[in-house]
Amino acid sequence: MSFPVSPPERAMISNRLELHLDPLGGIAGDMFAAALLDLRPDLEAGLKRTLALCPLIEDVEFEFAAHNDGVLTGHRFLVRRDGDRRIAEDQHHHHHHSHEHHDHDEHGHVHGSHHHTHWSLIREALITSKLDRDTVKHAVGIFSRLAEAEAKVHGVEPDAVSFHEVGAWDSIADIVAAAWLISQFDTISWTVGPLPLGGGRVRTDHGLLPVPAPATARLLEGFSTIDDGIGGERVTPTGAAILAYLCDRTPAPPKPRTLTGSGYGFGTRRLPGISNCLRILAFESAESDTDLKNQVAVLECEIDDQTGEDLAQAVERLRAQTGVLDVIQAPVFGKKGRMMTHLRILAEPAARDDILASIFDETTTIGVRHMLVERSTLPRQAATTEADGRTLRLKVVERPTGRTAKVEADDLADVAGSAARNRLRHIADTAVRKGEEED
Repeated sequence: MSFPVSPPERAMISNRLELHLDPLGGIAGDMFAAALLDLRPDLEAGLKRTLALCPLIEDVEFEFAAHNDGVLTGHRFLVRRDGDRRIAEDQHHHHHHSHEHHDHDEHGHVHGSHHHTHWSLIREALITSKLDRDTVKHAVGIFSRLAEAEAKVHGVEPDAVSFHEVGAWDSIADIVAAAWLISQFDTISWTVGPLPLGGGRVRTDHGLLPVPAPATARLLEGFSTIDDGIGGERVTPTGAAILAYLCDRTPAPPKPRTLTGSGYGFGTRRLPGISNCLRILAFESAESDTDLKNQVAVLECEIDDQTGEDLAQAVERLRAQTGVLDVIQAPVFGKKGRMMTHLRILAEPAARDDILASIFDETTTIGVRHMLVERSTLPRQAATTEADGRTLRLKVVERPTGRTAKVEADDLADVAGSAARNRLRHIADTAVRKGEEED
């Protein structure tokens, strides 16, 4: 079947993105794939080519179908085998997505005559397949999370976890689709809103299990959840495995950013009073790289019981540490008029924890205050100029009223006399201002 080509501006979402999942109806593997395809319909042809290379699902057909539930519009990601849509998808109304048997039969070891596939075989098939390496990496990552959770629940080794025949092809299709789509986005971070827990029981090959299914509950540890009063299975094991693989459980508070797109992926089940969809929001960080440099970590403490000699050695070692921008010491008076040293370190935010550990190791302090503060820096560049037959290195700074230059102190170290040094500084500064007029 043919699909309309998406307008080019939808395909232009190219900068590094922050992708946020909003699980209104919940999340399942097919809903995740559908939401990403709804955000970027231009990826559909590539996804079909990828799925054609996918092992173990040679006889499976895919359809990316527009969907309108009467409230919202979006897409569904449908998988058929031998003309059967995800088998028995409409038999159990307590299931919420097109993963009927899949997600419930994947609970593991199948008894009786059903054919089943072990995780170790699926992994081997993926690793030796013609799929590109990024897709394999993400697919194995997601599947591993799922197998580990199932293994813990059932008390077996992950390699012994088996997926029921329906569960196998169905999960493989969803997880490989998700993996390829993930690899198509240049993402800084993935986050997810509070997850609806659902409730009731779900029918699996282990009999009735509580919702969220035990493996899902393991995978969702650390994520925030809500109870919106609507029962049934809202987050499936595959959906939970994708979240466990992708999302930071305690994301940093978002900085200013621009919303650049959204997509809606629908599941099968109809929920009362709420659309059974997963929404994805794409943001571009509004910050340029220069803004990111404008936060600096400040770490400070007072020290009253370390010899001057030892503290000097400590400060030298701290100053040499990666990420330290500056170290300042000042004498201060503490309680009972006692003289103390106030120590203040400016550092790259990313290095804060390492530096904190070093302060505790190098000094006698037992407490350090630290914070991230905003700082404003002027654009600067290095330059050189000639004066009195010397080459002077300059730091040229753009100030609101114009350019100023400062000569590197080391280059004046062998000049005797304050007046002589000041004359050289003046020559350098004049040269820079003249250069500015010529620009």
